Amino acid sequence: MADLFDSGNSVSPSDAAVARPGPLADRLRPATLQDVIGQRHLLGTDGALTVMLHGQMPSLILWGPPGVGKTTIARLLAAQADLHFVQISAIFTGVADLRKVFEIARNRRVNGTGTLLFVDEIHRFNKAQQDSFLPHMEDGTITLVGATTENPSFELNAAVMSRAQVLTLERLTLRDMELMMQRAEKELGIKLPLSGDAREALQEMADGDGRALLNLTEQVAAWGATDTIDRDTLSKRLQRRAAQYDKSGDAHYNLISALHKSVRGSDPDAALYWLGRMLRGGEDPRYLMRRITRMAVEDIGLADPQAQAFCLQAWETYERLGSPEGEQSLGNAVVYLALAPKSNASYTAFKAAMKQAGETGSEPPPKHILNAPTQMMKDQGYGTGYQYDHDQADGFSGQNYFPDDMKRPVYYVPVDRGFERELGRRVDWLVDQRAKRGKG
Repeated sequence: MADLFDSGNSVSPSDAAVARPGPLADRLRPATLQDVIGQRHLLGTDGALTVMLHGQMPSLILWGPPGVGKTTIARLLAAQADLHFVQISAIFTGVADLRKVFEIARNRRVNGTGTLLFVDEIHRFNKAQQDSFLPHMEDGTITLVGATTENPSFELNAAVMSRAQVLTLERLTLRDMELMMQRAEKELGIKLPLSGDAREALQEMADGDGRALLNLTEQVAAWGATDTIDRDTLSKRLQRRAAQYDKSGDAHYNLISALHKSVRGSDPDAALYWLGRMLRGGEDPRYLMRRITRMAVEDIGLADPQAQAFCLQAWETYERLGSPEGEQSLGNAVVYLALAPKSNASYTAFKAAMKQAGETGSEPPPKHILNAPTQMMKDQGYGTGYQYDHDQADGFSGQNYFPDDMKRPVYYVPVDRGFERELGRRVDWLVDQRAKRGKG
């Protein structure tokens, strides 16, 4: 174990920039933080990491998608802060391994050298394993730099989060990837024989992942082609890399949020795009239909009472046809909802009523609306004074149906859109009649 933690996966600061033969991604690993492509919000002149390096380096959680430089940045931070770099993976490291890491780091500290412990996939550690870092972070034995592709606020202990600063890394832009390809071509000593469209297609295939881009670049270079390769030829020769999508991870919640907000924002094109992204990523269409129906209930409401029924019919259509034919019914549903008039008036009213019901849960109904199946209940006034609405000329009695001691609230306020415009007129009439009959 000592060899694992002291030799194979650790380097001294002076070794950080030593070039090693190997895959293109390793050969192009930056030698300084200034050489890192992307993440200018962290590494620019006034970037958060740049500022941190002027003082005592804190423990960090680097949160971002794959292939954006988390490991590279951690390694270079160790070199810049003059700390011994040790790398472990939460997937392959157990409690006994962690104890060994901490023991070696403690001995190293006694000899005057600090340790930057880089933990890849830190969210994979359970609570007990995460807790084991705390005393060593507090006494300075280690400076922890954890890397995760998952939202730290969901996956990491509050105690770890309170002792580390979370930095968000962004997926690489097409401009970043063009710069990376130029560096790769310089390292390989060739210019890839790609048309402009094909070059852009290659970068799109990498989906913001620098490591994937370099692997694809190396693969194309190995073809030894002399004629220009166009987009179609490139697509045939390469298996298009699936976009990053984890049905139980952060991308899942980000994409369903994007779909929901596109529908709410009445943008059918954006709604179809995010729906396509999720279906392409392997999302369960039944989960999507549940969420789409929820959008009809929450964001369309009574502005278009048919929206909910339309979604249920689309759901039934999918169940009958299955994938992929039935997926068009999901597309129909999101277009319908995106173009429907919007109202969350009934949704807001329901939440307000639920909240007040919880606060006044012991208040009894007024006696005039209680049934009186026994004589004793009649003697206590149950049902006395109740007015049967159908006996009224206009079908409305105007009686009070709230608890006697409760001030009448207003939950439902219709919007002046779609069918709810008509409901608003009805509500106004009822309020007016209730006021008149109350005074009478």
